[in-house]
Amino acid sequence: MYVAFMEEQFVGYLTICWKSDYEPFREKNIPEIVDFNVLPKYRRLGIGTQLMNKAENEIASVNSTAGIGVGMTPDYGAAQRLYVLRGYVPDGLGLHWKDHQTQYGEEVKVDDDLALYFTKELK
Repeated sequence: MYVAFMEEQFVGYLTICWKSDYEPFREKNIPEIVDFNVLPKYRRLGIGTQLMNKAENEIASVNSTAGIGVGMTPDYGAAQRLYVLRGYVPDGLGLHWKDHQTQYGEEVKVDDDLALYFTKELK
């Protein structure tokens, strides 16, 4: 886990899950960045970028791919944008809800369990 402070004030954190709960990542041994958060008043100051840089560097030492999932509600809008700007691309498997990939015509509840997963090839 990485924890960020600014002038001794807690401002954010990030965790790497080395064995992802998301089956497509787990099958390919892709580490997943999870529990990534920067407190709202400290966003857009580069803190998230620093946390992501550290996590990606650590992942790159053992795997050439990093994975990350993001919720589909507006609360996750800043994260959705950040991941795309950092070079993450959807894994192509569509939306995931609770414990499975969603299927055409399936009704799901839009909540924190509805996510789209991304990967990034690390250099």
